[in-house]
Amino acid sequence: MIGSLRGSLAELEASAGEQALDAVVDVGGVGYRVVLGARTAAALGPVGSPVALSVHTHVREGAITLYGFSASEDRRTFELLIGAHGVGPALAMAILGVHGPVALARIVAAGDVDALTLVPGVGKKTAQRLVIELAQRLDTVAPGPAAAGAGAAPGRPRAEVAEALGSLGYAHDEVRAALERLPEEGTVEELLREALRELAPRA
Repeated sequence: MIGSLRGSLAELEASAGEQALDAVVDVGGVGYRVVLGARTAAALGPVGSPVALSVHTHVREGAITLYGFSASEDRRTFELLIGAHGVGPALAMAILGVHGPVALARIVAAGDVDALTLVPGVGKKTAQRLVIELAQRLDTVAPGPAAAGAGAAPGRPRAEVAEALGSLGYAHDEVRAALERLPEEGTVEELLREALRELAPRA
């Protein structure tokens, strides 16, 4: 499995059938074709410039596709999305093309169905289902480096909430402030939902 690529940008062109772009990253003379979302592609320099991508390797029906992201938080959110019912890589890329990880977490916490319908291909019923399912899956987000030293209070549930918030891209100060306002007891899911509600007004 390929988890990351570091090299130079050899090609960048529109990806047929997806709201994404195809890039070829030259790594030591080997070109890796990677599907990129619009936000990731926009952050790249011109052809020939250095590039570093966090990569999800997607294997299906004998085909292997690499999806590249400028940050590991985007990759983890992409993996969270494709784990939801009815969300394939193309739709996940479309969602991340409109809403970044932090914005998406706040949308889910606020139950903002209208914001999700801004994504091409997402109708109101799909948006409602996604809000419910993603809210239930948020505690499965892998820990990210941004959570380190965020000031989690003692107790594993609160530490896991700090890790999840960090992996979603929240800054150390935001995580610390949210944790300070949480109740003393509760499950990881309950505390995470409460933390996201606290952070949502700052969107």
